[in-house]
Amino acid sequence: MTRACLCALVLGALSIPALAQTASPAAPPPAQPSAHDAHQMPAEHQHVDAQDAPAAVALPPFVPPLTDADRAAAFPDVHGHAMHDNAINVFVLFDQFEWQSGGGSDAFAWDTKGWVGRDLDRFWFRTEGAGDQDGLSDAHADLLYGRALSRWWNVVGGVRQDVDPGPAQTWAAVGVQGLAPYWFDAEATAYVGAAGRTELRLETSYSLLLTNRLILQPLVELNVSGKDDPEREIGRGISRMNAGLRLRYEFRREFAPYVGVTWDRSFFGTADYAKAAGDPVSRTRFVLGLRLWM
Repeated sequence: MTRACLCALVLGALSIPALAQTASPAAPPPAQPSAHDAHQMPAEHQHVDAQDAPAAVALPPFVPPLTDADRAAAFPDVHGHAMHDNAINVFVLFDQFEWQSGGGSDAFAWDTKGWVGRDLDRFWFRTEGAGDQDGLSDAHADLLYGRALSRWWNVVGGVRQDVDPGPAQTWAAVGVQGLAPYWFDAEATAYVGAAGRTELRLETSYSLLLTNRLILQPLVELNVSGKDDPEREIGRGISRMNAGLRLRYEFRREFAPYVGVTWDRSFFGTADYAKAAGDPVSRTRFVLGLRLWM
């Protein structure tokens, strides 16, 4: 090969990088945001380098691309669908529906409560009493409006109507009810009646699960009167206490027969009225009943 050919090859090899550099100029540096743009950006994004941005993840070839039909199926149109807290529901509980035996006489007793309304606002009713061959005893009914204070507690207010004992009378009622710590059901209701009569009724119960279906329920109810009421044979102070222990078997949550024992006790002026009438101050009874709810 001649010296002229060698020189031509060397010059050609040296000219290739220069031509490539001329054809592909260096990419300009990334534009820096102006002071105004940097002020508008969040602080955590003002110093992010371009190389830190996440790269797009390539989907495997067997995954089909996302379409508008897929998006419509994942997020259907729910306009007009009622929210749970706006739906009106109804609940009725026959907590005690029982026959009581002992203490000198047999009796039939009930304790029913329920509500209709929404999650936050409800109308409540309660009715409780007993009856024997002589008629009703201590029968009354409450009609209340309830408003949720928290997840577990409601404030209630309304009226109570007494049927027996004594002449019928109407009371104004206000109270709280709900689920106390350690899963105790609790009610505290204050009543104001005619002639300045006042009364406070406290009730608490607990459901102890011996098994998933066998449940032991202790219950205590206490009545406190603000003044003497001779017509109803109720004295001032703590008037009556009722304690019960019931063992039920839930064939279903809505259907549970039970057996148990109850103990009633009168105190102070109410006990004096009972003695004067020849009635026992305390009484123990065995009960057989059915608990239902719907």
